[in-house]
Amino acid sequence: MANKILAAITAIGGFVPPDKVTNSDLEKLVETNDEWIVSRTGIKERRIYREEGKGTSNMVMPAVWDVVTKSNTNPEEIDLIICATTTPDYVFPATANLIGAELGAKNAFGYDLQAACSGFLFALVTGSQFIETGKFKKVLVVGADKMSSIVNYQDRATCIIFGDGGGAVMLEPSTDGNGICDSILKSDGLGAQFLMMEAGGSRRPPSHETVDAHQHVVKQEGATVFKYAVTNMAEVAAEVMEKNNLVESDIAWLVPHQANKRIIEATASRTGIPMERVMVNIEKFGNTTNGTIPLCLWEYEKQLKKGDNLILAAFGGGFTWGAVYLKWAYNS
Repeated sequence: MANKILAAITAIGGFVPPDKVTNSDLEKLVETNDEWIVSRTGIKERRIYREEGKGTSNMVMPAVWDVVTKSNTNPEEIDLIICATTTPDYVFPATANLIGAELGAKNAFGYDLQAACSGFLFALVTGSQFIETGKFKKVLVVGADKMSSIVNYQDRATCIIFGDGGGAVMLEPSTDGNGICDSILKSDGLGAQFLMMEAGGSRRPPSHETVDAHQHVVKQEGATVFKYAVTNMAEVAAEVMEKNNLVESDIAWLVPHQANKRIIEATASRTGIPMERVMVNIEKFGNTTNGTIPLCLWEYEKQLKKGDNLILAAFGGGFTWGAVYLKWAYNS
């Protein structure tokens, strides 16, 4: 194991916009209340990116610059940029390319990866392959979403859940056994109808009709999504542990996607990991889709130690889900 090249996270950065929307703010928009939202989701407030005419790439740049600085990287040294996002700045060009241009990463190629809330994990694993083969030395992986741009603030089923924010990590080669050790990623398109944006793609291009019908926003059949998420996110986290002969006491931290407090608790219960070793910030940021896992790592970074075993797990629209087993590569 010692001589095998692994992709290690060598720096982490995160960013959330300053503007907060509390549950009491939402009470003024839809028929809901703080107690109802907290008891069902665990969310107390979420951040909204209000910069006029700016998108996901602009919002996440502070986190990206942070990663470049912390990893002592000259932007021209970056080989590849993968941006996991459900809210790209444009249909094309890729948000990753806009990030690269802003950075001055002249030698990098880049692309976006879309797997809804599981996207950051899918991007992390994809980026790690380029490192493991020895082809690349520096891969920037970004997970960010401006969910406020696709949320209907008249739909109380979805507007309470989502917030804006994102993070980024640098992946670099490691030969000391620390890095991304294993992953299990899954998807099932039969779940598409339960969590989707109905219009804006090639099946239903934008029209007056689709805009008037509120079809350019997140549509979710909550009960069905919850049922699948609880089962699949918990099972895949347990599966990656079993595959690597890991028990609860081996794991320093469980890093779950922040979709719903009850889903987080179910995943902790299934893996046997106590809640004091589970990263949770959903009460402050809500569900930032591709931003949740990097934001957790960013917030908890100072508590992470070199060699710590982490299990990352997510579930998203598509349906998509997965888990990653990694050994943390540095002391803060």
